[in-house]
Amino acid sequence: MVNAVAPNVAGMRAGGGGGGGMVRLGLVRSGACLYGGRRWGRVSCAAAAGGGAEEVVIGEATATARRFPRIVGLGSKLIGCGSAVPKFELSNDDLAQIVETSDEWISVRTGIRKRRVLTGGETVNELATEAGKKALEMAEVEADQVDLVLMCTSTPDDLFGSATQVHTALGCKNAWAFDITAACSGFLVGLITATRFIKGGGYKNILVIGADALSKHVDWSDRGTCILFGDGAGAVLVQATSGEQDGLFGFDINSDGDGYKHLKAETTEEKEKEEIISSSNGSTRFPPKKPAYSFIQMNGKEVFRFAVKCVPHSIEAALQEAGLSSSSIDWLLLHQANQRIIDAVASRLEIPPQKVLSNLANYGNTSAASIPLALDEAVRGGKVKSGDVIAASGFGAGLTWGSAILRWR
Repeated sequence: MVNAVAPNVAGMRAGGGGGGGMVRLGLVRSGACLYGGRRWGRVSCAAAAGGGAEEVVIGEATATARRFPRIVGLGSKLIGCGSAVPKFELSNDDLAQIVETSDEWISVRTGIRKRRVLTGGETVNELATEAGKKALEMAEVEADQVDLVLMCTSTPDDLFGSATQVHTALGCKNAWAFDITAACSGFLVGLITATRFIKGGGYKNILVIGADALSKHVDWSDRGTCILFGDGAGAVLVQATSGEQDGLFGFDINSDGDGYKHLKAETTEEKEKEEIISSSNGSTRFPPKKPAYSFIQMNGKEVFRFAVKCVPHSIEAALQEAGLSSSSIDWLLLHQANQRIIDAVASRLEIPPQKVLSNLANYGNTSAASIPLALDEAVRGGKVKSGDVIAASGFGAGLTWGSAILRWR
């Protein structure tokens, strides 16, 4: 058993409490990190007796100094992509054995014929890590050259998020990481966020990962929702470039909480249990009930109406900012929610079917993973080529939606 004692914060800030900046009180200095405006040693836990330190070092992956000067005002370009899906494939015919449905009923209404679902010991983190590795390999960027990892997910393996676990698994020892939750718009939001860190923060290489496993939150007895969702992950490497070569031409992002009720998975509470502390002052009972999430609840008609109205407007706004018309688009890449939505948006923008990217039939709605997963397949399949202009748009729960006009490589 290892016992660590918190350092005297006041003493640390004053430079005292242990001589020479070393924090004693059960903590061992090892390397460097910044604390309270001053550079301090990385901290490892020391045994209560014997004086030895454990091998696991807190903050060992932290860079001791910045590897590059921060240059703001740079543009961004996408130079690598990757994807990963679970092994288990669930077809419409398989679903017909679970709920009252058929392959024809599902495919006609959604365009979906099969999807991948996490089983056994597979995790969202593993899918995200695999997708990230493939994106780095295509980009020819080493893991220790990455400055930031953005994990876009609504279904992390841990309540507090998965970004740091994924960035450590990838070996991005010089990066920091955080999670972004914006449901099916998550990857698009992450992509735009990455370009802002490059333009305003001087970052060079940012890995954006979209990964979700909505199968964990689906009611498999509800044919209105269980037929739609699948699991997967996709990633892109966004790299700084000169302003003249900026590959993000324009973007538009929006949210509207009034539409929240149409697509949600609310927290619920366990049944009543005996209260430990009662109160007569009108406060709620204690302890709080254990929370859990409900199954995904969706008003399909309202979500469809929202998507076919708001997505074309968002793409048009992004095109206007870019100073381009829809005829300049080489590829339309939408969140893969429903083929009817994809076809309706393409029709309103007068984009022919041969310019629309869709892999919905094989994977279903993979939430934040859907855009990078479809992009990766299109790039590796030879459809999307260097210099192609892509109009990408994500939309989903929140309600949230947004679009970006960008160039591939």
